[in-house]
Amino acid sequence: MKCFKKSMFVTAIIFLFTVSLSMTAFAADVIKIGVIGPMKFVQGIGHWNGATMAADEINAAGGVKVGNKMMKIELIQADSNEFLSVTDATNAMERLITKEKVNFVVGGFRTEAVFAMQDIAMDKKVIFLSCGAAHNELCGRVAKYYDQYKYFFRVTPFNSSNLVKAAFSHVGSVAGVLKKELGIEGKIKVAFVAEKAQWADPMVPAVQAVLPKMGMELVGVWRPSPVATDVSAELSAIQRAGAHIIFTVFSSSVGIPFARQGGELKIPAIQVGINVEAQKAEFWQATRGNGNYVITSSTYAEGVEQNELTKPFVEGYKKRFGEVPTYTADTYSGIKYALVPTIEMVGTLDPDTIVATLENRVYKTCPSTIKYTKDKLGRPEHDITFGPGYATGLAVQWQDGKLVGVWPNHWKPAPGVDVTYKGMKPIKIPPWMIKAYKKK
Repeated sequence: MKCFKKSMFVTAIIFLFTVSLSMTAFAADVIKIGVIGPMKFVQGIGHWNGATMAADEINAAGGVKVGNKMMKIELIQADSNEFLSVTDATNAMERLITKEKVNFVVGGFRTEAVFAMQDIAMDKKVIFLSCGAAHNELCGRVAKYYDQYKYFFRVTPFNSSNLVKAAFSHVGSVAGVLKKELGIEGKIKVAFVAEKAQWADPMVPAVQAVLPKMGMELVGVWRPSPVATDVSAELSAIQRAGAHIIFTVFSSSVGIPFARQGGELKIPAIQVGINVEAQKAEFWQATRGNGNYVITSSTYAEGVEQNELTKPFVEGYKKRFGEVPTYTADTYSGIKYALVPTIEMVGTLDPDTIVATLENRVYKTCPSTIKYTKDKLGRPEHDITFGPGYATGLAVQWQDGKLVGVWPNHWKPAPGVDVTYKGMKPIKIPPWMIKAYKKK
């Protein structure tokens, strides 16, 4: 009997050891990528959808070749809840790295939270591909403290300074249309409205300095809460100021009531700038159609092709998820075109080896060509090059229920340079604005 029990015990030990080896081997054949973002909001949903699409395509093709081994991608979702709590965001990042043991992280949206999440990932030497936050200093840290922050790369969008440069180009294009079609002879008057959030703070002095140089008049600055639900007071003040253009900078939900109430009140001014909520299909219904003629910076628009990768991605995403992707869905590009090809080039998951190769790559993504920048001292900062031939973004406009691309459309940022993407449409002025100025 004792021999039988001993035999059973030995058999059990051997079985458990075999299972353990099997599980270890299985785990070794998986690349774990954490996808972090506000998963109850469109921005986080975009993060997850884009990553899912990339992982499914890569796995269906056999996986990732790491040296002589083929490895599959496993995604781990983490709801950062970063709109409401930086603490929740840091806890989510900590769980991904210490509990889930992810190899890499993609995502992040709200700058205040991404700064904190960045610190955690960098301390653990985990490569973090940022797909949402725009503040310059996120990459400024890489240049200043390279050894600590070199594991951080921006994938989308380009930084706040370049976002506002692009937005200035959009405003300039609209100003030209207004002057031509409405016969405005004096200066175009601009109201600047930016949500009260850290990423938008540097844009205020930029607007105050640049608009006068563009021959426009800044009639005021307004900073509503990112989650404000009533902005009628701001809109009324803007109307009294006589603005022709309302230059918006919204990444959060305030973009919906601002567009809806502006349309309801028939403010005789056109909204141009950044309104992330206006990038998604639900915006039309959310504003009850009153978001018509709103123009926003964006990354994708149906029918617009920045390069040969754009159309297959947009069409595939829409077929699968029922809508055109927002820019946070560029977790797809982060995984498929930034991370995976680099891993296959170096043949290892070692983060230092990957960083050394990735920071020197020039590669295409669905909306652009990525070339990582260096600061004024020549130090790597892992930010995105902005301009023709690289990342430019789009401006899109709601035109009678459809979101169409309107910029760059014969954009001439330098002598001899004329940028137009396939599928661009002319800018349309709200009819109530045309009516108001015809009376003058």
